[in-house]
Amino acid sequence: MIANDWIQILFSLGVTVLLAPLVGRYLAWIYKGPHLSLERGFYRLVGINPDHEMTWKEYGAVLLVSNAFFFAAGFLVLWAQPVLPLNPRNLPPLSPELTFNTAASFVTNTNWQAYAGEAQLSNLSQMLAITFLMFVGANTGMASLVAIFKGFTRSGSQTIGNFWTDFVRFFIRAFLPACFLMALIHVYQGSPQTLRTQITAHTLEGPPQTLIVGPVASLESLKHLGTNGGGFYNANGAHPYENPTPLTNTLEFLEMGLFTFSLPFFFGRMIGRPRQGQVFFIAILTLYLSGFALIEYSERMPNPLLAHASVEQQVGPLSDGGNTEGKETRFGITQTSLFSNTTIAATTGAVDGAMDSMNPLSILVYLVHMFLNEEPGGKGVGFAGLLKEAILAIFLAGLMVGRSPEFLGKRIESREIKLASLSLLVTPLLVLWLTGISLLLPSGKSSMGNPGPHGFMEVLYAFSSGNANNGSAMAGLNVSTPYYAILLGVEMLLGRFLPLLPLLALAGALARKKTHPETAGTFKTDQPLFIVLLLGFMILFAALTFFPPLMLGPLLEHLSLLHGISF
Repeated sequence: MIANDWIQILFSLGVTVLLAPLVGRYLAWIYKGPHLSLERGFYRLVGINPDHEMTWKEYGAVLLVSNAFFFAAGFLVLWAQPVLPLNPRNLPPLSPELTFNTAASFVTNTNWQAYAGEAQLSNLSQMLAITFLMFVGANTGMASLVAIFKGFTRSGSQTIGNFWTDFVRFFIRAFLPACFLMALIHVYQGSPQTLRTQITAHTLEGPPQTLIVGPVASLESLKHLGTNGGGFYNANGAHPYENPTPLTNTLEFLEMGLFTFSLPFFFGRMIGRPRQGQVFFIAILTLYLSGFALIEYSERMPNPLLAHASVEQQVGPLSDGGNTEGKETRFGITQTSLFSNTTIAATTGAVDGAMDSMNPLSILVYLVHMFLNEEPGGKGVGFAGLLKEAILAIFLAGLMVGRSPEFLGKRIESREIKLASLSLLVTPLLVLWLTGISLLLPSGKSSMGNPGPHGFMEVLYAFSSGNANNGSAMAGLNVSTPYYAILLGVEMLLGRFLPLLPLLALAGALARKKTHPETAGTFKTDQPLFIVLLLGFMILFAALTFFPPLMLGPLLEHLSLLHGISF
């Protein structure tokens, strides 16, 4: 690593660590303070009573119904693309299965793209369907997290807040202003922001070249701040219009972490225990940095197959002797490693390099990130998942020492454990079952472009990404077929809402409980020992559940490469 790499790492991580507590404090101020006049005006306009409190069942029902409406609206816009304006190229609609897949993908904050944006979507579809679903998907996740927070803060309450007020507060006071500001910076750095569809450039060689443009900058800021990840162009963050300069590459990294890394501090402020938030932040930062270290180590290793084939690798300022396949030379290995680790850990899914070209150990890290889905995870739902892990870890600790488990003054009983376990089991059930079925059925195997462990990884990665609402993909698997488009669309919906509903029920159960003062026998959850306990539980869960597929995929390919074996 050269000095510039260290500067990039220290600057990016340093700014994130400095901003996270400040943003967390601001988010707590948003939700603890009164409604703004602008918000009340909006509530009156749409007929919402902001003072109406909802039970967890009502909250969950409103969440599901509203997202069903969002899904239908996005589906109709994509389906009606040929007859809608701002389509001078007369682009046809996506196929029915791809329309379903895309609407499901963006409403769940997954932003999986089985299409090429610049080739298949009009500017109106990009704005009215894609951008709209990006906003509501991220806001739904944040509203759900706030409701779960209220389960810990309320005592003897039957309600957990109001979905619409939780939804609107974040949107008006944080999300929309941040997206607007960042979009201006992207425009300043060279990203297009126009209603024009294409421009003609005259090349140095003489022949003209048609360039596809549109509202790129606004989508670019939104996709990272909302941990969405969908790109205006098929090349995503590697495209020079989406990511034109080293500054925008760094800015996109900061955008991905701006809200997600602030959520532990937000939680600490909401419950009145800032130190508890700091403990959670250390836990997720530890996992995040561990993943980055292994990716950087892996990508700095030359490809062993080249050594076995007696092929000399060019070592210079661009190659640096490591794995440069699939990486932008203007970014290099370290920036690509940092970007990819962040986008997978935060379930953003945007990429500035080819994921299929990363070394097997890097793919292993990405898969573990998606299996855990909480480091820091997606907008809202990632940290909500970390809280259920904390509850289960405390329950196991209580069993080991013979005490009744208690977390933040709330007794953890069988109902809470069942709900947390139900939410936790969704990931292995969906990912492992769907991967296994796809490897058995001809319609699943026919889309595989690679044999051996690499082909297995591509299928496993696709379903891991869909379940985690991540959206990134390895390129060797053809997911545009009806089989994968429909199956992944269904998985994205299930992966979003099946874990979320038990967590809302958990919040309702905790809100009804009385808060008890701590005693001498209370297990302290704001101490270093709790960090060890939480990390140990997460690692143990991942190892017991996912070690066999990891062994058959990235670990087997890594060992094969070391011994000069290819498939």
